[in-house]
Amino acid sequence: MVSNILNTGLQGIRQGVQGAEKAASQIARVGQPTSGGDNNGESSGQSGDLYSDLAEPLVDLKLYETSVKASAKVVKVADEVIGTLLDIKA
Repeated sequence: MVSNILNTGLQGIRQGVQGAEKAASQIARVGQPTSGGDNNGESSGQSGDLYSDLAEPLVDLKLYETSVKASAKVVKVADEVIGTLLDIKA
């Protein structure tokens, strides 16, 4: 049972890191020219769209950060439970 909780926490950390990497990649691409289309090297969208294009990946990045922190707390609690069980068994 404790190992299931530990695995769940680790899986949450993995997914959070992957999501954060994806959001960071989207943030890095904001304002860059798209690699297809007839916009003659100009960035897709107008300069006013920069903030709307940036807002969603920034919010996602913060959500993934919170998710990783929560999952790390799950791992920490599972570790403490395992430690307690070993102390009781000893």
